Amino acid sequence: MSMVKVIEVIAQSDKSFDAAAQAAVTEAAKTIRDIQQVYVKDMNAKVENGKITQFRVTAKISFLLSD
Repeated sequence: MSMVKVIEVIAQSDKSFDAAAQAAVTEAAKTIRDIQQVYVKDMNAKVENGKITQFRVTAKISFLLSD
């Protein structure tokens, strides 16, 4: 029987929400194997002088636990 663990992370990018989600997966993949899915739970952005300067996501990353 396979078991899946879910962690919640926050990541950001100065490019886009997509890039922030990719940053979350890329960083998690440095220490976690067998990532199966990412679920973007929340998105928000930092605004300075009327312009978006940071895109942020709160994401749940699912991965298989090793035997």
